[in-house]
Amino acid sequence: QVQLVESGGGSVQAGGSLRLSCRASGYSYSSYCLGWFRQAPGKEREGVASINSDGSTRYADSVKGRFTISQDNAKNTLYLQMNSLKPEDTAMYYCAASPQSYLVLRQGWYNSWGQGTQVTVSS
Repeated sequence: QVQLVESGGGSVQAGGSLRLSCRASGYSYSSYCLGWFRQAPGKEREGVASINSDGSTRYADSVKGRFTISQDNAKNTLYLQMNSLKPEDTAMYYCAASPQSYLVLRQGWYNSWGQGTQVTVSS
């Protein structure tokens, strides 16, 4: 059973930075894809960034150049470095895992989810 636990959310002013972490346990796939998603109130959950077992990455257009996804395999931890934050980045952020290595930003591709961490960006 894969367990994912996010941390690092908080409140920040526009232009600021945050780094989200997602600690994974019970994960033993040699090929995989890990992703970050977010959901704002009243909106659908959207894919933000993904990274696979090869280290390849994919980003949503809305965060390209501002967010960086990375992983530390020794620590079984996924990160999302968020810079130049905007009020529209305000959302609950979730990490997710898939046993397939294709870089996909659709939530249906992932079968394990964390509980989420809140990010609030004020103007």
